Amino acid sequence: MLWVPGKNGQLGQELQKLLPNAIFTSSRELDITNAVAVRDFVAKHKFDTIINCAAYTAVDKAEDEKEQASLVNHYGPLNLARTGAKIIHISTDYVFDGTKGSPYDESDATGPNSHYGESKLAGEQSLLAYSEVAVVIRTSWLYSEFGSNFVKTMLRLGAERKNLNVVCDQIGSPTCASDLARAIVTIIPQLSKSNSGIYHYSNAGQCSWFEFANMIMHLACLNCSVMPLTRDNYPTKAKRPSYSVLDNSKISKTFGVTQTPWKISLQKTLENLLALNL
Repeated sequence: MLWVPGKNGQLGQELQKLLPNAIFTSSRELDITNAVAVRDFVAKHKFDTIINCAAYTAVDKAEDEKEQASLVNHYGPLNLARTGAKIIHISTDYVFDGTKGSPYDESDATGPNSHYGESKLAGEQSLLAYSEVAVVIRTSWLYSEFGSNFVKTMLRLGAERKNLNVVCDQIGSPTCASDLARAIVTIIPQLSKSNSGIYHYSNAGQCSWFEFANMIMHLACLNCSVMPLTRDNYPTKAKRPSYSVLDNSKISKTFGVTQTPWKISLQKTLENLLALNL
């Protein structure tokens, strides 16, 4: 039996399309920060595998709600690990400080700049310490047809405005949630003690948020001019890594997972979104 907490998030909704026989729950139905509830739920259903899509993802808000972010991102994964089930857990590129300047691999030193990043790193560490079979997948700049994300925000603003300023000095890899969901489904039957550990997965290639926004406007045929803006001129409560491109070679070699170029996945997602709006 397979359990997926976090059903209402972008990744959770993508996985529902691929795993019709799994049990999906929201935080209202099962709070992963409640250790007793998690233990009893897993025992009742006899789950052998958990895909943890539950997360506190409001990066700036986490600076003010540190306790809540830590409960979900740190202690939630710990509770899941203590059940003894095999686990695939989703983490983030924000565990890095962004100073490397070349793609991060799984052995690189971490150094989160924000409480969000700190809480996600603590969740990784707890999970791997207590779970015998666990895969942590760090991903980056996730978007999809579901929920709130950068792509949908740009589509809305691009339709409303003639000009838009977007940060140009933060570099990463946009990742389509449907691609990540397919990668997870590929990994599930291969989970074992021997291949447990940390892996990186993103779409292939890299760009700045400015370049990402420009490509969205171009592919969606929106008449909105995107102008570059430095992070110094767009202060945020939480500090982001200036460079967080992930090296995906380990996950490809171990599980046979491949990466689609980010522009191709973006085009496919935009086609689906624009078709829904017709």
